[in-house]
Amino acid sequence: MAAIHSIPKTWDIFCKVVDNFGDAGVCWRLARILHREHGLPVRLCIDDLATLRLLHPALDANAAQQQLDGITVCRWQDAVPLPADAAVVIEAFGCGLPDNYIAAMAANTRPPLWIVLEYLSAESWVDEHHGLSSPHPRLPLPRYFFFPGFTSATGGLLREADLQSRRAAFDAVARQAFWRDMGFSDVAADALTVSLFAYGDAPVAELLAAMAQDAKPVVVAVPGGTLLPALRSFFGVAAGDKGSWHRGALELRALPFLPQARYDELLWACDFNFVRGEDSFVRAQWAGRPLVWQPYRQEDGAHQRKLQAFLDRYGAGLAPAAVLEEFWRCWNGDPAGIGAAWPALRAARRDLALHAGRWALDLANSADMAQQLVEFVRGKVK
Repeated sequence: MAAIHSIPKTWDIFCKVVDNFGDAGVCWRLARILHREHGLPVRLCIDDLATLRLLHPALDANAAQQQLDGITVCRWQDAVPLPADAAVVIEAFGCGLPDNYIAAMAANTRPPLWIVLEYLSAESWVDEHHGLSSPHPRLPLPRYFFFPGFTSATGGLLREADLQSRRAAFDAVARQAFWRDMGFSDVAADALTVSLFAYGDAPVAELLAAMAQDAKPVVVAVPGGTLLPALRSFFGVAAGDKGSWHRGALELRALPFLPQARYDELLWACDFNFVRGEDSFVRAQWAGRPLVWQPYRQEDGAHQRKLQAFLDRYGAGLAPAAVLEEFWRCWNGDPAGIGAAWPALRAARRDLALHAGRWALDLANSADMAQQLVEFVRGKVK
């Protein structure tokens, strides 16, 4: 899409990494789509370059400022740009903006439009708050809330223009090629494949014990991260051991940490996907495969409300909705029930897979979040 002539200046995105890869993943994905598909100059100011480098290995984690895929990446601590040439400023997930940047915004004759990009939620109140004005309490700065979401009253979900065609081209041959490229043998025809990406407090041992008792082979692929110590403990392997580990019907494949594009391929290669946070959660939905979600834990229990709101929306019209909800409940707080919940979830795979495919198609009928954000800004910037 050609550049938007009514918005000729730079879009600045500010990101502080709280939820490990989720915050960085969403902001980097948004920056790339805005630049590649909408022709916009974008600067990403982020406080954790090391995390971003895991998602894009070409990044220099020590550079104060650099160009990457046409995007200017700035290290928050010492290279914050000033908004003299900014048309839009995106404050991601309530991270705040530097004081000197806000002061410079207010000093502009035409201050940039300030967008507060909120976390994703299926809760009904999101529809009412999306797009609302939130003026700065002291300064004459235009500021608006922008909520991703699952209805036409929200800002939608991030999706690249070619995502569906890339997923459709990932056939059975590509699937086996993926495993070989990761250094493993082909997956047996009767094996269930599962990707496992979760926070460190997930009941991994209970899940793996249930899978090891399965009547058919289960292959679990884990991209490198915080789960590896617990996995090694479960299998009784040393820290230096690599490759695949076995117990009963279970084979675990320890993968390296995957950049965003390759993580999509992992999701497409698997029959079930365990995901967490926001970015991997959204990508699992686009993959059209059955998923299990672990939201980022919040002390006030807000994560449980988010989980239930999504289950209520996602499970509408799904025959085994109760089976899915029971497993998600166990995964997110009642691990003792996983031993019984896993066989039930596995048995419902066919219905869950059909539903996941329909869900992805329904979501794709709406404009993606970047497109809706651009249109929202177009209506505000004159």
